[in-house]
Parts: sequence; structure tokens; C-alpha cells
Amino acid sequence: MSLKISIITATYNSAATVAQTLESIKAQDHPSVEHIIIDGLSKDDTLRIVGNYAHVARIVSEKDAGIYDAMNKGIALASGDIVGILNSDDVYVDNQVLSGIAETFKDEEVDACYADLQYVQQYDLNRVVRTWKSGRLNKKSFYWGWMPPHPTFFVRKNVYEKVGLFNTALKSAADYEMMLRILVKNKMRAQYIPRVIVKMSTGGVSNASIRNRLKANKEDRLAWKLNGLRPYFFTLYLKPVRKISQFFTR
Repeated sequence: MSLKISIITATYNSAATVAQTLESIKAQDHPSVEHIIIDGLSKDDTLRIVGNYAHVARIVSEKDAGIYDAMNKGIALASGDIVGILNSDDVYVDNQVLSGIAETFKDEEVDACYADLQYVQQYDLNRVVRTWKSGRLNKKSFYWGWMPPHPTFFVRKNVYEKVGLFNTALKSAADYEMMLRILVKNKMRAQYIPRVIVKMSTGGVSNASIRNRLKANKEDRLAWKLNGLRPYFFTLYLKPVRKISQFFTR
């Protein structure tokens, strides 16, 4: 019996890009995929576009408190064994991504998995800006500024039931805090898949300006504190520095 995978996509005025996200999930060769759309009351054609895709299992459109609140709603609705999150302007690189994820989770000792990611131009998915090669996780990885790319991060549904949902008080670091909670505080086992599985459009909020980067750094520190963890004095300075090498990786 195939493991069921729930994919959550949060949308808000995503008409320009959501079709490519929907197409990439529709194309997956894994036989049991549940795609959940959590929309924040879009005012453009987002819902009309989503409504054209029969593979979508659930659409919720209502006011929310931001993207992590939307993700929490999706996780609560998910009925799959495994949960992944794909943004409304990102895509899976081919039709075998989710079948590969399911294969990884056949090992019952695996609680989570992650892979590599390419940043691409929003309207040209073939134009790679940088490549995020994750590498294997070890006990000190996070302490040396490491983290896996969140769009490639899949977990068993029961992991969220054990550790809780995203902390919506964090605006840019809630995904970082969640991965710290799962992988460092709770020491759950994660498997690295050494290939690119997601193309992510450029333009992340936390990196949009120096001011936003400073705000993100402050939230990153809070993420450690919330989990009763103490980073090295240089940990959070290394986190953005590690991204420099991504511009030279193909």
C-alpha cells in the first residue's frame, strides 16, 4: 500500500504563478497525493485557476494571520502519512519527486527527509540563480549555521502531532524554528536525498534587504531560545554567510 502524501500550498493573489505549482503536483507519478490549498481571500483569479484542477482535494479560502497560520490550517486538515509544503510560486523539478519521497519513508525509522533546491527566476524556471546543496545532517550542523531548505522538507504527520505546529508569532523564522524543534530539540531522524527536487522563485522576504536580514537574525535567535537551546556565538552570523557558496554551485 502506497504511503499517502499531503501537499499544502498557501495562496494569496497568486494568479501569476499558481498554475505552474498546480501543474507540477498534478504531474506527479505517485498514486496517492492529497493537495490542499489554503487561500487568504485572494482578490485576483487565484481561486478560479485552482478550481480548474481536479486533483486538488481541498480548498479553503478565508482570512488568516499570515503564511504560517495558513500552513497550520493545512497540516490540521491533512490526512496523509507524510506532509510537505510547496509555495504557490515553486515547483517540483520532475514527476518522480513524490514517489522518491514515499520510497524514503518506507524506512520506518525515518521521521523526516530533505533534499537540494534551486533558486530560479520567477518567470523563467530554467534560469538558475543559485543552488542550495544541503548535505548530510549531523549533531552540530545547525550550530554551524546549517539548515535544510524548507520546501524540500517532508515529515510524517505524526511528527507534527508530537511537536506541535508552526509558531505564528515568528514572521520569517517559523520554518527555521520548526526544523530546530524537530531535528535538534527532539532529535528526530532525517534522511538526506542528494538531488534537487524543488525550483524556488527568488525574492524571499527575509533576504529582501539588510533591514529584513537583521530582523530575521533576531527571530533566528528567538527560535533557539524558544526551544531551550543555545547556539554558538557565531552560529547565526554563519547562517547567511553559508549562502554565498550557493551562487557558485550548479
